[in-house]
Amino acid sequence: MTLSYASSPGGELTLTGQTIGAALAGTTNQHGDREALVEEASGRRWSYAELDASVAEVARGLLAYGVAAGERVATWAPSSAEWVLVQLAAVRVGAILVSLNPAYGTDELAYALRQSGTSILVAAGEHRGTDCRAVVRAARTACPDLREVVHLDDASWTALLAAGERVACDTVRGTGRGVAHDAGDDELAARAASLSCDDPINIQYTSGTTGHPKGATLSHHSILNNARITGSLLRYTEHDRICLPVPLYHTFGMVVGVLAAVSHGACAVIPASSFDPAATLHAVERERCTSLYGVPTMFIAELNLPDFATYDLSTLRTGIMGGSPCPAEVMKRVIAEMHLSEIAIAYGMTETSPIATQTLLPAADESALLTLRRRTETVGVAHPYLELKVVDPVTGRTVERGERGELCVRGYSVMLGYWAEPERTAEAIDVARWMHTGDLAVMGDDGYVQIVGRIKDMIIRGGENVYPREIEEFLHAHPKIADVQVVGVPDEKYGEEIAACVILAPGARALTVDEVAAYCEGHLARFKTPRLVRVVADFPLTASGKVRKAVLREETVEALRGPRP
Repeated sequence: MTLSYASSPGGELTLTGQTIGAALAGTTNQHGDREALVEEASGRRWSYAELDASVAEVARGLLAYGVAAGERVATWAPSSAEWVLVQLAAVRVGAILVSLNPAYGTDELAYALRQSGTSILVAAGEHRGTDCRAVVRAARTACPDLREVVHLDDASWTALLAAGERVACDTVRGTGRGVAHDAGDDELAARAASLSCDDPINIQYTSGTTGHPKGATLSHHSILNNARITGSLLRYTEHDRICLPVPLYHTFGMVVGVLAAVSHGACAVIPASSFDPAATLHAVERERCTSLYGVPTMFIAELNLPDFATYDLSTLRTGIMGGSPCPAEVMKRVIAEMHLSEIAIAYGMTETSPIATQTLLPAADESALLTLRRRTETVGVAHPYLELKVVDPVTGRTVERGERGELCVRGYSVMLGYWAEPERTAEAIDVARWMHTGDLAVMGDDGYVQIVGRIKDMIIRGGENVYPREIEEFLHAHPKIADVQVVGVPDEKYGEEIAACVILAPGARALTVDEVAAYCEGHLARFKTPRLVRVVADFPLTASGKVRKAVLREETVEALRGPRP
């Protein structure tokens, strides 16, 4: 009997005890002339020397505003170069960066600011037609700790930078004479020397389906090492250029993107403020990117552009696809038509900083079929310095390889806890420091892990456990289906019934239940065959591109009820 437990040694990879500020300083010393950051929409670009100087400018501004180590500085804005400057400046002064979803409404924003005790908020002025200033004004009344609000597109941003300049050009007290040295940099150096790699440095609010979101609290050590290791497995060097259509407020963008670039001297390219498939491919072509990130829905949108074939993507080599499993047909096109021969599938969650598993580069004798299977049916093997196990959700005992159970993760990347919520922390991290992911998984004999669903997404139809992922993967090959999500809806007879929510392929006009049933006949068990089919134009998505299954389920239930009288 082989248990579903695996750990991965680091080999030549090592963990670092640096802070993020020290890592940026080291990269600047080594690769100061190399390009570090590009904002494609504006055409602005920074070398590492210029990025370090701009980060110091913002950091001095935070010092001028009285930000102490451990204070919370929040960002509530879409992706931009300024977002990166604030990210790196906050950690440089030891502030805890609170990364907030730019789609938040007033109540969500107020809750996160209040619960985290944020003192400085850096926000957009407008986002997707929303007056962010008005939202902040409404939320601020419920946030007693919030003392300063800076909007990125008005005089308040200029004022922050000007305050930093005054720190840098301080005068000797009582003499009126200029200081011979840069007082601001001295203060920054003193602050840096006081920081530890184990300090909390980032709070990421998870989008829970019930109750308020939880603030996963991450350290320098967890996110910097996760970025370094992920980038090393992708073979990043200072010559790589990473296209980041994923949002920066999420760990996918700010850790696996920005910090992976910083830790390897690579360049981070921001194609647009939010995901735009055409802008993404334009950025890849113009900036000669070697790496591209996204969730499957993003890659599908890029591949489905009418002018997709006109983009020159020949510089691409690698990248990461995460968030949800990739259909095999999509992966074949990603490899063949986007030149992503070394693309990796990665799995993780905010609470694991985020990457816990990743597919490895294929061995010389590995068949193309096995490589494809691992990239479409699995999420890879345990990340270096992490442990995995699959347990029975009821008993907590480790199951045998090949059996379903809940995936648990232990190691350096596991969060410190949920901010100011010890009880909710204890529900997620047990006494042995295993993080319980809530994901159903199967570990194979080769250590590769399959995610077969969420415990809460599992459909129980007539006493049979049904895993939506299995049905989705099969239906993806149907010629009339471009994308599909399977959800369970209430049913009087069976408890739950299976509904397939379908985006039609180009040229398809309709899809019936009978057609789906005929396609499944002989391939899926009868109890797994969808009894309901709903054609939709698109799926409800999170800002990071993941399908919001709880919302999709609610919409499907409502649609099945029919129009109200």
